[in-house]
Amino acid sequence: MSFIDDAKHWATMPIPAAGRGGADDALYEAMPVPELAALWCRLQGLGLRDQTDADWAATLYFDHLPHDAADRALDMVLAVLASEAELRVKMQLAEKFMSALIYNQSPRLIDRLEAEAATHPRLRWLLGAVHWWAPSRELKLRLARLADEGAWRVDEVARDTPALRIDFAALPLDVLARAWVEQHVKPEKDRDANWHALVDFERELLEQRPDRALDLVLAVLAIETHPAVLSLLAAGLLQDLIGPDTIGRVEREARADARFRALVGTVWYHDGPEELRERLDAVVKEARA
Repeated sequence: MSFIDDAKHWATMPIPAAGRGGADDALYEAMPVPELAALWCRLQGLGLRDQTDADWAATLYFDHLPHDAADRALDMVLAVLASEAELRVKMQLAEKFMSALIYNQSPRLIDRLEAEAATHPRLRWLLGAVHWWAPSRELKLRLARLADEGAWRVDEVARDTPALRIDFAALPLDVLARAWVEQHVKPEKDRDANWHALVDFERELLEQRPDRALDLVLAVLAIETHPAVLSLLAAGLLQDLIGPDTIGRVEREARADARFRALVGTVWYHDGPEELRERLDAVVKEARA
């Protein structure tokens, strides 16, 4: 397997889900395809603060569907494409669902895809985003002949171009914290070039200005209380910035701020250097006292 094939394999793997199945999956498997498509479309409109346990169960079902039931998955794709859902929702099909279907099931589905594409312009449009995920050269060529990549790219540029580009590096800290929250809580379908710019900016902070990254963590903590947002903050920016050069300040801030101590207590650090683990253990012990 080549490096690219290996990357495709891991990118399309379903989310590990111990205990998945049972009543939830039975409910989704019994749904008529139009209802299933409507549920999938509804999930695309949910932001980080909107997720419930039921939404997560449905998300897991859809994440596994392209692996478990190829024809039902394609039926759902066609139903979504034929629906009145907004274009951004339909474009979410390409983010993982359709790429997983093409990578894992195109040998089985290729004849049907060719037949459906003959009368479905929207399917040809969607294939414009994912045809290259096919696992063999022959399948790539067959799907490329169906794909309307030009039409997809036009819509992709329109989706990704924000009305106003944000220069995150130029923002005052309080404004940056609000922008960070706004970008992270919006539904994935509404992400644009500003989202990608923020991801790059966070990486730059972590690599070059970890103290500024910690400033941002504290500023977000000062304005945000939602557990899902704080979990994301801890598992992402905070966890990534903690290291030998920042642990001293992390300890000082934790002593001064009970909420920050609690946030540090949710960071996964058990595979770090021994001295770092011991110092974080002390912070966590104090947070739980």
